Amino acid sequence: MNDSPSDPVHLRDLARLRRVRDRIDREYAQPLDVEALARGAHMSAGHLSRQFRAAYGESPYSYLMTRRIERAMALLRAGGLSVTEVCFAVGCSSLGTFSTRFAELVGMPPSVYQRQSAAATEGMPACVAKQVTRPIRNREAPAEGPDVA
Repeated sequence: MNDSPSDPVHLRDLARLRRVRDRIDREYAQPLDVEALARGAHMSAGHLSRQFRAAYGESPYSYLMTRRIERAMALLRAGGLSVTEVCFAVGCSSLGTFSTRFAELVGMPPSVYQRQSAAATEGMPACVAKQVTRPIRNREAPAEGPDVA
């Protein structure tokens, strides 16, 4: 396949990848897996994964989990829900997987984040709080954790 930007096949695949990414952004709380996303894009799961990683720097699953963690962070900052309730509200079916991925992206477990972030973002507009607390992708969270205090 010719990967030049003007190649019709390349352009078609990029459009499909954008639709997949948009679907993940919209339906992050739904049960999504790479096979279902690939079927919707009329691609094989392997092809979707390779092309998505080439275009966006991470796998579709990793992108989905990042979206879920971003939403979980907002719900945890808002308070009112337990970590378990937040886990299921964002579409995760395993509290263990959710907590592990949350810690990888944010640098601390969700329960610690919930305690620390409530005071750190108090009085901050939601749009600013979202930007300063955005998770870091690809396991780049600092070992000591973000400064949210």
